[in-house]
Amino acid sequence: MENKNVSYLRADGNTIINETCIRWVQKIDDCLHVCSKLDGCDIKNGGTHKICKINNLDSYNKLVKHFDKKEFD
Repeated sequence: MENKNVSYLRADGNTIINETCIRWVQKIDDCLHVCSKLDGCDIKNGGTHKICKINNLDSYNKLVKHFDKKEFD
């Protein structure tokens, strides 16, 4: 049996997200909108999980580092 480390993020509203289920993340101001649905999400109709800096700093910092401009240079 293979032992994999499963990592979770806490979203606003006391929702827990398995990192391996994340399809995409969009950064808007100091919040990240996370899609974990296989068939996609609609940001305008509330189909994403929200991780805001003010509410869930650890989870926010874990994901926002991927938006660092230095990675894309």
